[in-house]
Amino acid sequence: MAEKTTSWQATLQTALERRRQAHSLRTIAPVAEGMVDFSSNDYLGLARDAQLLEQAHAKVMELRPFRGGATGSRLLSGTHAYMCEVEDKLASIFDAEACLVFNSGYQANTALLATIPQRGDTILCDELIHASLREGARLSFAEHFYFRHNDLNDLERRLQKARGNCFVVVESVYSMDGDLAPLKEMLDLCEQYGASMIVDEAHSTGLWGKRGEGILHAEGLHQHPALMARVYTFGKAIGGHGACVAGSRLLIDYLLNFARAFIYTTALPLHSFAYIEAAFNKLAATPPALQERLWQLVHHYRQKLQQAQALTDLHFWHTHSPIQIVEVGGNQRTRALAHHLQQQGLDVRAVLAPTVPEGKERLRICLHAFNTLDEVNTLFECFYSWNNKTSL
Repeated sequence: MAEKTTSWQATLQTALERRRQAHSLRTIAPVAEGMVDFSSNDYLGLARDAQLLEQAHAKVMELRPFRGGATGSRLLSGTHAYMCEVEDKLASIFDAEACLVFNSGYQANTALLATIPQRGDTILCDELIHASLREGARLSFAEHFYFRHNDLNDLERRLQKARGNCFVVVESVYSMDGDLAPLKEMLDLCEQYGASMIVDEAHSTGLWGKRGEGILHAEGLHQHPALMARVYTFGKAIGGHGACVAGSRLLIDYLLNFARAFIYTTALPLHSFAYIEAAFNKLAATPPALQERLWQLVHHYRQKLQQAQALTDLHFWHTHSPIQIVEVGGNQRTRALAHHLQQQGLDVRAVLAPTVPEGKERLRICLHAFNTLDEVNTLFECFYSWNNKTSL
């Protein structure tokens, strides 16, 4: 006798089958060894720096009392004095009154928007903000709306209609497009209309600024009167894990008291704090060698674009960040190109609908300080060979 399928099982099976038919079913696969990394967010190569790991381990082993795990939330048994030292150091690096470390950028973003805006307030989000910020806006009691990506006119139109306290939410570098927000113009608009701005610096942390302070600090905007909060993550260019919210002492004290995602979760282990400190120490000790190497590679990649655009039917986006986009179109075709590159030993991943809009399916090329000019050249040669193969 066949096993009865319950209604929830049928619902799940139907949803998965739709994804399968659309060639957008997600699966987990380990990275094959020996591949050239063009996909990770380890822009500076710090995640593979054995010396940093050794330094973090040595720091943890000298701390007393020793703890492999945090053992509890930050408000119970999970705060070691060293954690507070690292938060103070981060506040100094980012030139903020205070910082509060969260377990991830996702958690920090969600907590910030779910906690600060209140009923009767308005949240205005760039339409391309990260899923974590969308989640936080959805959890908030405030109304939330989306304005067109990087569109100052649409933002101003929304600001004119906003009720209560208004919070504008953007990223400094957009992870799926690689472009930068017009931060100065947006901050000035917020100041004009009495709004407060929240900026996710996830993909600029470590890359801009003498000590990796991000774009806002590098452009002298970190003290702008309309800037309320900055989020810095440590799992990308910093190569570790966790994130922090930087802002006023009032903001941090409020989050510590009311952010449920902070209050009711076990803290990061000491090792994560030790790694974060070691990574920023390295950036401060050797400025700006790693960043310069990365920007030289970005420049080389951009020089190759014009020829590639003429010789292929692919759409190469021009970005000013290590995130470079090759728009292919269609889930199946985009998967096929990614597979072709992987067969040539290049770890390049397809970004498919529904993660990006239908028709905008793409390859997301991440450049790193450890990549070489020859590897970039090989990448473009593979684009040409695939284009010639598919045009026959």
